[in-house]
Amino acid sequence: MSQMIRAAQILALGQEPDVVTIPAPVTGPGQVLLRMSAAALNFADLLQAQGQYQERIDPPFVPGLEGAGTVIACPPDCGLAPGMRVVVSAPGTLAQVIAVDPGAVQPIPDAMSMEQAAGFQVAYGTSHLALTGRAGLAAGQRLVVLGAAGGVGLTAVQIGAALGAKVIGVARGAAKLAAVRAAGAHQVIDSSACPDLRAALRDLGGADVVYDPVGAEPGEAAFRALHPGGHFLSIGFAAGRPPALPLNHALVKNITIHGFYWGGYRSLAPQALRASMQGLFDLFAAGRLDPVAGDTLTLDRIAEGYALLRQRQSIGKVVITL
Repeated sequence: MSQMIRAAQILALGQEPDVVTIPAPVTGPGQVLLRMSAAALNFADLLQAQGQYQERIDPPFVPGLEGAGTVIACPPDCGLAPGMRVVVSAPGTLAQVIAVDPGAVQPIPDAMSMEQAAGFQVAYGTSHLALTGRAGLAAGQRLVVLGAAGGVGLTAVQIGAALGAKVIGVARGAAKLAAVRAAGAHQVIDSSACPDLRAALRDLGGADVVYDPVGAEPGEAAFRALHPGGHFLSIGFAAGRPPALPLNHALVKNITIHGFYWGGYRSLAPQALRASMQGLFDLFAAGRLDPVAGDTLTLDRIAEGYALLRQRQSIGKVVITL
């Protein structure tokens, strides 16, 4: 009789996740078996539950795109060993035991907690590879981060500051602005009290790079505050729609617009992903990154975690312990 485990499961599109008991997975040839300690929620999980994500999965399915755990078993010569603490980037991380390919797994620093590691990859990986690999952010440049108190926004603030950029964080409300300042922002803008974001950004010196996980009007306003030769990073659309960017401005001002989807690099350039993650682990080990502790909930409270994301009430990542 197979071992039974607990997991979250989306039983039908448009529904909240349920907590169910299912058989533990059996590893296929060359796979790694992991006992999961924690998994993080991302905005993509909300979209997947609605059937609106670019990588559609038909229900029923176990949600979750990243997490952290311990190796139970692994194939020989894969660079892993039983008992090793690792992060994993793969669909279905919101279960107590999962089976994945070795390429989706990477060891974590000894000083990193499982809760920190669970929400580290997608958010920090997105910001690091977008800022360094696509926008070429350099010390002294001006970086504007929209949604700066969110799961990816705070990481962009931290990484931008660690790279020596002058960071302007845009967020809503005093509590979120305090978190953005603590993450390393040099200047902040309260979007709830700013009727003209473009003017506010220009008053602060404009932008060389805009990091936009929000879209809609905030993305459009920040785009118009870019300097000639600037870079616009389109990370996501938390506001509900993409920004309507005036391409004539991009032409006249020689602005580069980057679409960036971290998960796509698993097939586009997997080595770039692993190299970026190792660089991030090195920054963490050197004390230059401090993952913000967001809401940490038990598996039984996963519907509450989804609600926190949907209502944009979380600061940092929402982590589910398993």
